[in-house]
Amino acid sequence: MAISYPAFPLPLTVKISCFYNHFGSICFIKTTSKGGNNEPFTELNALQRQFFGDDWATPLKGVNIPTTDVYTNDDKELVVEAHLPNFNHDDVDVHVDDGALVIQAERHEREEDKKKKYVVRESSSSFYRRIALPERADADSVEAHLEDGILKVKVPLKALPEPKKIAVKHKTSKK
Repeated sequence: MAISYPAFPLPLTVKISCFYNHFGSICFIKTTSKGGNNEPFTELNALQRQFFGDDWATPLKGVNIPTTDVYTNDDKELVVEAHLPNFNHDDVDVHVDDGALVIQAERHEREEDKKKKYVVRESSSSFYRRIALPERADADSVEAHLEDGILKVKVPLKALPEPKKIAVKHKTSKK
């Protein structure tokens, strides 16, 4: 996102980068100005570089963050598609909690090789999404299927009540 803020005497561009995961989010601000060193956030940028280094995003470049798509089919069902490559159906937990659909997945791999110098090699991956359900969601009829790394959750939606027509009567005046 880039914006120019007219309150500063020089044209100012602000770039905000945010990264999200199931622990929360972190945002960084980078500003640039044209025509001088009167950048109001110079000290903030220097502090950020000092704390995180110039290459703070390098570890995130090779990370594949799973995507989640949420949409409706003909206003009859809510569909949530979570892309979970390398997860088995035993690794995935789907449940409804307090009006929200919760999808959790956790995978652990453990390898032991006596020929190598290390004793145990372990890795783990996790995924978490909490999606607020509309009031008319039928939480008792939720279905979930995992196929080819895509978890598809279907939440049926109860029909909306038909609008009630109210007759407008003509009031006769008394004389």
